[in-house]
Amino acid sequence: MNVVIVESAAKAKTINKYLGSNYKVLASFGHVRDLPSKDGSVAPDRDFEMTWEIDSGSQKIIREITEAVKGADKLILATDPDREGEAISWHLLEILTQKKAIKKGLEIERVAFNAVTKQAILAAIAAPRQIDEPLVDAYLARRALDYLVGFTLSPVLWRKLPGAKSAGRVQSVALRLICDREAEIEAFRTDEYWTVEATLATAANEEFPARLQAIDRTTLKKLDIKDEASAFAIKRAIEKGDFRVMSVESRDVKRNPYAPFATSTLQMDASRKLGFSAKQTMQVAQRLYEGVDVGGETVGLITYMRTDGVTIIPEAINAIRGLIAREYSQRYVAPFIREYKTKAKNAQEAHEAIRPTDVTRTPASVARYLQADQAKLYELIWKRAVASQMASAEMKQTTADIEVKGRDGKVYGMRATGSVMQFEGFLKVYDEGRDDRVLTINKGKDDQSEDDALSRRLPTLNEGDTVRDRAIEPEQHFTQPPPRFSEATLVKRMEELGIGRPSTYASTLAVLQERDYVRIDKKRLVPEDKGRLVIAFLESFFGKYVEFDFTAALEEKLDLISSGEMEYKEVLRDFWRDFTGAIDSIKDLRVGDVLEALNEMLGPHIFPAKEDGSDSRTCPKCGTGRLSLKISGKSGAFIGCGNYPDCKYTRQLSGEATGGGERELGFDPDTGLPVVVKAGRFGPYLQLGEGEGDEKPKRSSIPKGIDAATIDFEKALQLLSLPREVGIHPETGTPIMAGLGRYGPFIQHDGTYANVESIDDVFTIGLNRAVTLLAEKRAGKGASRFGRSAAKTVLKDLGEHPGGGGKIQVLDGKYGPYVSWNKVNATVPKGTEPANLSVDEAVRLLQERAAKGGGKKPARGGAKAAAAPKAKAAPKAKKADSDVEPKAAKAKAPAAKKPAKKAAPKPKKTSAKADG
Repeated sequence: MNVVIVESAAKAKTINKYLGSNYKVLASFGHVRDLPSKDGSVAPDRDFEMTWEIDSGSQKIIREITEAVKGADKLILATDPDREGEAISWHLLEILTQKKAIKKGLEIERVAFNAVTKQAILAAIAAPRQIDEPLVDAYLARRALDYLVGFTLSPVLWRKLPGAKSAGRVQSVALRLICDREAEIEAFRTDEYWTVEATLATAANEEFPARLQAIDRTTLKKLDIKDEASAFAIKRAIEKGDFRVMSVESRDVKRNPYAPFATSTLQMDASRKLGFSAKQTMQVAQRLYEGVDVGGETVGLITYMRTDGVTIIPEAINAIRGLIAREYSQRYVAPFIREYKTKAKNAQEAHEAIRPTDVTRTPASVARYLQADQAKLYELIWKRAVASQMASAEMKQTTADIEVKGRDGKVYGMRATGSVMQFEGFLKVYDEGRDDRVLTINKGKDDQSEDDALSRRLPTLNEGDTVRDRAIEPEQHFTQPPPRFSEATLVKRMEELGIGRPSTYASTLAVLQERDYVRIDKKRLVPEDKGRLVIAFLESFFGKYVEFDFTAALEEKLDLISSGEMEYKEVLRDFWRDFTGAIDSIKDLRVGDVLEALNEMLGPHIFPAKEDGSDSRTCPKCGTGRLSLKISGKSGAFIGCGNYPDCKYTRQLSGEATGGGERELGFDPDTGLPVVVKAGRFGPYLQLGEGEGDEKPKRSSIPKGIDAATIDFEKALQLLSLPREVGIHPETGTPIMAGLGRYGPFIQHDGTYANVESIDDVFTIGLNRAVTLLAEKRAGKGASRFGRSAAKTVLKDLGEHPGGGGKIQVLDGKYGPYVSWNKVNATVPKGTEPANLSVDEAVRLLQERAAKGGGKKPARGGAKAAAAPKAKAAPKAKKADSDVEPKAAKAKAPAAKKPAKKAAPKPKKTSAKADG
């Protein structure tokens, strides 16, 4: 019996069918061991010795694999064809060796395939090789670097900048890109400019548009016409003038197709065309790669989706060109085989692009077997791959220059452009569309862009023709700041700079959102104040480690390791020497010094200039104190007065405290006390009076949907009147109350709380409706006063866990959707659609939660019990390269550990190395 180990259950099932009864295919469910999230897992003072730990959720899987290998004739390691896949094979071999499962004479082979098809699998099995040791070394170096940065830098952040969560080698540089762009936007000053547009007509009354291009044969720059007066003076000078065609130039223009998708370009186009996040794109692509049921047969529809290569193997190119000839005619086939090279820094050219495994499976033929998001992404991948071997689009572009002598004696030059599509070529199948490349300061909707010109036909014009003006219209414009990054454009920029790798993009973006360092607003990445503080701190005291060139240079060294040109411990030693020096240099730095440095760096953001030119850091309440950044362990950063405790003025970092910190709305008619809008650490709130003695004044938060800057006196009195008695419950004789709480508006009766839809319902809900809502709450979710658990809504049933132990379900909880299995609950990350969650993704979330202490606790009674917790934690899914997420409680600088066990012997079979 030959034992084959792959990474996912879906692949295992499909591959088992292809290989037959002599093979047993098992899934590892991604990584089976990792560096423990605690001090000392990497020991620099013991030559960077790394201590690994088998994940609790992988114990059962490892036992199954171990038992199977003990009786096997051959072990075939068939994990994914990238660095992470190579590392999983290496880990498995080490574990099996330590468990003495590798018997003498056992054949060990490493195979890699780029597609889950019978042909690809059988070809890989026929061409085994050895584990690529340099590729494993590159993985070890990257993992050690991420650990050392995370477990050394994050504790410094916690001590010097309370409220910060973590820093990471790639994560922090990506965050800097987002924060730098926001600073550019804030510093941008809009300039007004004008253009002069004309509608002209030929002698045959054919109208066409033109734009003023030159004055006295000097080409105009964008901002040359600065105001309305200048623009209308030009209009008066040329209106009803003698317009004459001075030249007409036509030229043939070709547009070539784009390269087939790599990971980054797939994420970009899926974002632009489908609205998918980077994470969603990779989740859907993973399912298309691993296999879907197409007419009763499980097939992998696309090749491996984590790649930065743009090449396609010759057989696939021939199949694509054959399909183009059959479906669209030979005219649409490129006259030569198109070859592409990536422009990304440090790309691994040997990896193949993302393409359909069988181009004859057209999007239309498989759509009925796929979920909606799968069908959309497959169509995108199919079209891009097919278009890459199609003929160029051909257009004839025409430019006409027209002059008119103005009444002021100046010669004004107009230009009209247009084109005619002569042959669609690849555009018949695929058009990339626009992204932020046309939304820059110097080019926007105000410009007569090339794309506009290429879609407009001009009438027949000849040199010397006279044309008439039908309309002359000056148009006002304003320069625009650079756009915020979308997930797609950030990935593009990271790739250009050589930061991160295809397997890291989605996970890096997800970490930034989960840390609340950035948020997504209208599909754009907006840095939160917490994220800007972290970057300001790192730039002030660890500037080298968030520099783009430094991070890209480190990636280049990792690539040299993977190609066998550099020794990985040499890279670690060089990095650690400089890094520890930077850490030591700020040991004695006081929090006050940190805050003052951040005051200066973030000044334009947190202390915006005042219109009257006065000092923006003068306290608006007491008039003598100086505003400064303050840090609270509970509420994070806020702005406070330096005269505290005499002056208790506070406000949020970027939230303006209206009217100098507070705004008086009027006086309560019952008490005569002032009703005031205040700005606190947790946001704006209402307060009635100031309280007397130890008595605190009555306060109310201002709920979402109500603007603190415009709230009126009547609404404020309503909010301060809460809680409100709705009426007496007919069964108990006790009151039902309505109020505003931490989780929004609610009604409450005898310990049972039920949410209402809006704040308006708190003031308008009647007794009958309230009784019904409370009854539904008790019936559906259990009365909380008796401590019974709520019955949760099942959003999706994923079936039995692959490792046993019961069903996996996606449930709708109080704080959002989560995955539940065997008393382990894991939150569904922001941006992930619960209904689209796959079994493998759920398994990964459960394992990560179990690793952090979720579910049942391990049984007492010695090492054996500790190693096998009662609750069956979920198997761990494959991790992409990502920054370490240390636990705050015990993180210190890495310390020495006992020597690790010897590495496993290399596999016996040898062949060519894996593509790095």
